[in-house]
Amino acid sequence: MKTGLLRRVALDVTPLKTSRDYRFQFAASGISAFGAFIAYVTIPYQVFLITDDPLLVGLIGVFELVPLLFMAFVGGALADYLDRRLIVIGGEVAFTALCGVLLLNSLSDEPHLWLLYLVAALTAAVDGVQRPAMESLTPRLVKPAEIPAASSLNALRMQAAQLGGPGVAGILIASVDLTWVYAITMGTLAVSLVFLTLIRAVPPPPDADRPSLRSVVTGLRYARSRPELLGTYLVDINAMFFGMPQALYPFMAEKFGGPAVLGLLYAAPAVGSLAATISSGWTRYVHRHGLMVVLAAGGWGLAIIGFGVVDTLWLAVFFLALAGAADMISGLFRMIIWNQTIPDHLRGRLAGIEMLSYTTGPLLGQLRSGLSARWLGINGSIISGGVLCVLGTVALAALMPSFLRYDGREGRARKEAEDAAWAAKADSAS
Repeated sequence: MKTGLLRRVALDVTPLKTSRDYRFQFAASGISAFGAFIAYVTIPYQVFLITDDPLLVGLIGVFELVPLLFMAFVGGALADYLDRRLIVIGGEVAFTALCGVLLLNSLSDEPHLWLLYLVAALTAAVDGVQRPAMESLTPRLVKPAEIPAASSLNALRMQAAQLGGPGVAGILIASVDLTWVYAITMGTLAVSLVFLTLIRAVPPPPDADRPSLRSVVTGLRYARSRPELLGTYLVDINAMFFGMPQALYPFMAEKFGGPAVLGLLYAAPAVGSLAATISSGWTRYVHRHGLMVVLAAGGWGLAIIGFGVVDTLWLAVFFLALAGAADMISGLFRMIIWNQTIPDHLRGRLAGIEMLSYTTGPLLGQLRSGLSARWLGINGSIISGGVLCVLGTVALAALMPSFLRYDGREGRARKEAEDAAWAAKADSAS
């Protein structure tokens, strides 16, 4: 009995066994994400050191959001037309160069604040081009039946990076100069590039749409026509906009113990996410994916309220870990919906739209939390955001009953039919 239960909840690693190219993608993306999370902690901390202003720390999110709003559509269109592997490699080269700029800026006696905002904006622009290609690689590297397992593995990879990167960043920030922090980040990007070059070419779908405004509009219309896709976007944007308090972490860290605690706060959600991912085998037996996204988003909001209420470090870490677990459950089911139901010839463009859905919320949420902290205080900003997250989730669930009823088996059958119809159309055209 116990053995059967463990098999049902244990992480499924089948894609790592069956796909050589997925193994290389898994390693490359994990190493790159590890370095990116080091920088993700270090840049806001450097802004905090220069300004000591929560609004200016939160303003980083605005500088990242503006280029992302445009480049995610560009990246999505390119991912449906070009070799997705080459786009990913080009993005990694650009990330390495931008990290070099951060390193040089840190060598200055008075680092330039404007340069930190500029690099944040350019990094977001490159991410907007690279990430749709990276995410749309997965359905091409694994079998359709392996997508739930691959989604869990991708989540594990990201959460391991989110756990390790901020933790290492906190230790490095407390013990060495920021120049060394950026140098280590560059090293991780270089290793990632090696693995990416080992992945074989991933040619675009047959008769692929050329990148154009029309092709972008086609993707937007498709997303709008699918209530289950709209549900994943809106529920997550609501949860992250109101319930993302990361801009306030440096100030909470000062309250709980200083720079060494900062890395712990950033890493705490990854602890819960990792626990949820390792025990994610049960997700392949659940078909009401929309319902699970809604329940998990509500759980995130409740945990954020708890984080804002407590006044001891270990309880703060506990509630952040609980929030991370809820967020990961939501993310797993959102990834399953996206990868199992969207036809391949639209996968890149929809990945760009997905990227906007899960990045605009956190980026604007940082600004919201920093701005409201000026009037409500640090804890008041966090608590009010959690409350609004829960209320917004309930309202969206009431407005989208078809999302709550969505059955993943029907979505997968639709994708198979749409892929077959597209292939037949391409054959007849040739």
